[in-house]
Amino acid sequence: MPGGRLTQQERQQIALGLAEGLAYAEIARRLDRPTSTITREVMRNGGPTAYRSDLAHRATEHRARRKQSTVRDPKVLPQAHGRDAEAVRAYEEVFTTVMMQSGMPQMMARVMGSLCLADTGSLTASELAQHLQVSPASISKAITFLESQGLVRRERDERRRERYIVDNDVWYQSMMASARSTARIVETAREGVGVLGPGTPAGARLENIARFLQFVSESTARAAEQAREILHTKPEAGPSPEAAPSDSAT
Repeated sequence: MPGGRLTQQERQQIALGLAEGLAYAEIARRLDRPTSTITREVMRNGGPTAYRSDLAHRATEHRARRKQSTVRDPKVLPQAHGRDAEAVRAYEEVFTTVMMQSGMPQMMARVMGSLCLADTGSLTASELAQHLQVSPASISKAITFLESQGLVRRERDERRRERYIVDNDVWYQSMMASARSTARIVETAREGVGVLGPGTPAGARLENIARFLQFVSESTARAAEQAREILHTKPEAGPSPEAAPSDSAT
């Protein structure tokens, strides 16, 4: 199986495969590449409907040049706890890709990934812009979107800088917001039943939609309430990496 960066010819084959409606796994099989490689390539370059091989290739070359010319500054995002910096960088790409596959726009997913993977769970606009190598305007737009979804919040630190935070409750608040949004669809569907008539095919369809989504909404809210304490569980302290096994002593 070949390794290394995708070639321009391979990107052209990806674009052709997408145009034919092929699944990522089939495109990967034809190129003898891992499916994850194709998935990341497409999702980080516009998604299946907007992917263009020429733009994707130029973007990759630009990122490569930027990495070569940028001196890595450990003050940007310190790698504590003995982490492998390259492994963290690769995982951040995977996390971002998964967020995008769930429907989150690319920049919003990148910002969300940066915040979730920071030990502090918070970063300033300047720190995000420096880490992601994007403009402050891009960060502002992404934060506005994430805040509207209940995924981040803002607060001022001791230096009066605005920080963007994902705290322990962010996923609970997001699930509750989703449940409320679904509940509004239920109300709207029930209104439609009255307009179209409960005995008509369209009215019956809307009633079934309302019943289904009501069950989902109530179940989601109930499950989120029951599981909320999990988000506040502290990590268990593991053995010190410097500590030698006690049974090895003689």
